[in-house]
Amino acid sequence: MTTQDGGPRREDACRTRVVLDIVGDKWSLLIVRQLRHGPRRFTELKRDVDGISQRMLTVTLRSLERDGILTRTVHNVMPPHVSYALTPMGRTLREAAAPLLEWSVAHLAAIDTARADYDARHP
Repeated sequence: MTTQDGGPRREDACRTRVVLDIVGDKWSLLIVRQLRHGPRRFTELKRDVDGISQRMLTVTLRSLERDGILTRTVHNVMPPHVSYALTPMGRTLREAAAPLLEWSVAHLAAIDTARADYDARHP
């Protein structure tokens, strides 16, 4: 909903924190990025999201599923396995976050340099 001047209502603007909690999470956007080419199994995500623990991957996947960003599908095969895929809403999040992720990759070296310079000046 909007106000008479076309801006978001105060309540809606405050509730955007819910969305920012999703995208500001340390792991969520990395998982969303890993799902860009289609469904992935838990073990694939664990392998490809550098540094994430099994527990944190489980917690993050559950949260993203609860928020409607991804779906969890249990495949009745031997041995059984589970895959995760982006929902239509999750795909729009991926599209919105792609420039930020690209910016991050493009600026990693500059950020490392800035941090080293800062740390050298502030021991």
